[in-house]
Amino acid sequence: MNDPRIRKLAGIIVNYSTAVNKGDVVLISAVGEECVPLVKEVHRLCLLRRAAHVEISFSFPEITKDLYRFGTREQLSRFPRHKLDFLKKVDVSIGIGAVQNSKVYAGSDQELQLLHEKTLRPLLDRRVNHTRWVVCRYPTHGAAQSAGMSLEEYEDFTFRACNLDWARESRKQEPLRRLLERADRVHVEAPGTDFSFSLKGLPGVKADGQRNLPDGEVFSAPVRRSVEGIITFNCPTTYDGRTFESIVLEFSRGKAVKATCRSGERALNRILDIDPGARYVGEFSFGTNRRIREPVGSTLFDEKMFGSIHLALGNAYRRCFNGNRSAIHWDIVTRLGRAGRVVIDGKTVFAKGRFTLPSLAPLNRAR
Repeated sequence: MNDPRIRKLAGIIVNYSTAVNKGDVVLISAVGEECVPLVKEVHRLCLLRRAAHVEISFSFPEITKDLYRFGTREQLSRFPRHKLDFLKKVDVSIGIGAVQNSKVYAGSDQELQLLHEKTLRPLLDRRVNHTRWVVCRYPTHGAAQSAGMSLEEYEDFTFRACNLDWARESRKQEPLRRLLERADRVHVEAPGTDFSFSLKGLPGVKADGQRNLPDGEVFSAPVRRSVEGIITFNCPTTYDGRTFESIVLEFSRGKAVKATCRSGERALNRILDIDPGARYVGEFSFGTNRRIREPVGSTLFDEKMFGSIHLALGNAYRRCFNGNRSAIHWDIVTRLGRAGRVVIDGKTVFAKGRFTLPSLAPLNRAR
């Protein structure tokens, strides 16, 4: 496929997001055969322009799900030491996913999935904490259908959301990052939502194209036991192939003491009981990508949606560590809409669908 949008995205991945250098060991982890055009372009750039050493790994969800159908607890709890040994030699990790069926794991044994996820957590920690990494999504018919679009429409949407001038976006995000870094008390109000927490002593972090594509968020982490109140998430979220709608969490002293949803409540609470840290919050974030205005059923996109906030239940990132550790890091999104409001240290910073402080006004503009 000779699509200039693919070449542009590959250039962002190699030159900006991961800044591949001569001699780097690069691991490209691809999921699904549909992403081959982007994998090929990224591979070519790493070899020709950056003189890197590249390894490519492909996996296929329809095959992986058999692990949960036929695998034993012993097989699923065995840690793949050889993979960790290789990751210790990797400088750059690039993940490219082409999701055809987001429900492919829906019928799998949830207990075995959570066990396997917990077993593999050290691999994720190694990648996140010790490599220059990025993950992105490649448009597919399945993803387009989930988003309610034709494939052509979804391709346009995906490349528009990803192929931004991320250095420029980073400059626009900087005032919000500084605001979060200086903040203490945060109060969020919206229909079904009234909760507060402290950010005192924790940094603000820009998500400006160096970890996710699409990107576009500014985040911090609540003081671990400071979250109080109730939040209603009005965007569906999928975890391990199961979709949860209208999740409502009630917090006391930082812990989600009650978790309900429209359907699948037992499955929801089973995830939150995977370990003690899963019911605490590891991240609070504002979505800032103006080219994402509606949820499309993919967390990687929805969490960047302008006018949204999200919480991540579970593990906190090392860049913004509030002491919470867990096998999960589950981003759940809610749109504030025109009725939502965020107040930080007594100042309204978001209301009626827009950032309200003059220093944050550039975030309201698409360019």
